[in-house]
Amino acid sequence: MMRTRPLKVALLGCGVVGSEVTRIITTQADDLAARIGAPIELAGIAVRRPNKVREGVPSELLTTDATELVKRGDLDVVVEVIGGIEPVRTLITTAFEHGASVVSANKALLAADGASLHAKAVEHGVDLYYEAAVAGAIPLIRPLRESLAGDKVNRVLGIVNGTTNFMLDKMDSTGAGYSEALDEATALGYAEADPTADVEGFDAAAKAAILAGIAFHTRVTIDDVHREGLTEVTAADIASAKKMGCTVKMLAICERSADGRSVTARVHPAMIPLSHPLASVREAYNAVFVEAEAAGRLMFYGPGAGGAPTASAVLGDLVAACRNKLAATTGAGESAYTQLPVSPMGDVVTRYHISLDVADKPGVLAQVATVFAEHDVSIDTVRQQGRNQGSGDEAAFEQGSGGQRREGGEASLVVVTHRAPDAALSATVSSLRKLDTVRGVASIMRVEGE
Repeated sequence: MMRTRPLKVALLGCGVVGSEVTRIITTQADDLAARIGAPIELAGIAVRRPNKVREGVPSELLTTDATELVKRGDLDVVVEVIGGIEPVRTLITTAFEHGASVVSANKALLAADGASLHAKAVEHGVDLYYEAAVAGAIPLIRPLRESLAGDKVNRVLGIVNGTTNFMLDKMDSTGAGYSEALDEATALGYAEADPTADVEGFDAAAKAAILAGIAFHTRVTIDDVHREGLTEVTAADIASAKKMGCTVKMLAICERSADGRSVTARVHPAMIPLSHPLASVREAYNAVFVEAEAAGRLMFYGPGAGGAPTASAVLGDLVAACRNKLAATTGAGESAYTQLPVSPMGDVVTRYHISLDVADKPGVLAQVATVFAEHDVSIDTVRQQGRNQGSGDEAAFEQGSGGQRREGGEASLVVVTHRAPDAALSATVSSLRKLDTVRGVASIMRVEGE
């Protein structure tokens, strides 16, 4: 039997996502009530500009005093879609203190302070849900936190930013450079006027911190995530990846160490084989690949941003939080932390693709191979291409082949390594830069997904 007293919900923020959440609550009220077991009543909407025209949003619910709204004491759930750290952190904790559960889409706050927010929610016997904070409409947080809670997750590998995936897809399919791809993403509304958060990896790093914390039951903040942006990826990198049967993707990678005693979290561009499921993720879509001990390999795919997809995730959390209110239970507490340390980037072991500009003369390949050997970085393949006039030939060399070029001019040397620690690769590159025959290190890219 449905309870007659409605559950009261307040909304913090009424932009693209907030407006869509309001629309769904008002137009699908009967369906939501049937799923929850009680009707929902929008009790107030906190906004900065109450005079702004918001189609379908009841103006009588608007207020500029968010603090007073969350302090009412009769709210069941507060939905936060403002973003940023403060004043949102204070508003959320105030909502907890006054008995309201919280549904948030705030990846920045959760990546910076998720552990203390969970502790505060537990202290006051309320819920904290945030499915919309990572990968939009894709159900990912709940499967990691609930469906796989009894399993051991070893790796989470994913495309969690639609803007950068769109750009790399265009660079791969059309041969466009970074600037051209960014211009197209901006024109289509995928990139903000200031695209820094996307192209420099800040957005993906926040999501990686959240995913790592849930997957490994370990406190991981955005400061623990190694981050590299997209700005240095060139059309030449994309072309080189194609020669290897790979494509370039901006990846968030969270891994448990082989001995299970530590974890790592990182965000950076990487080459992945075309045979990997993530290689076929196109346009602005997101996809996350989860590797668990018992469940095996699972892939979650779908739209990672936008008003409607994000609102869908918010409403799913809202239904769950409201059901818990009716049952007088909480359902979104975190697992006890295992306190696994987060290892530095230097401990990460993977393969590398290094492009060098070198003098086109005998002995260069041998010198380069010696430097790799000195740092215990094993070479898989080498490709050398001369840049002299009329020398459009290209030859492939295996390690130790002793291949030589004629003197004069410049050449491009591409080295692909076997798996090695990141610290060893960094030391190798530093030594390579000191060689007189190495004119420059054109690019370094990790090779993942193998």
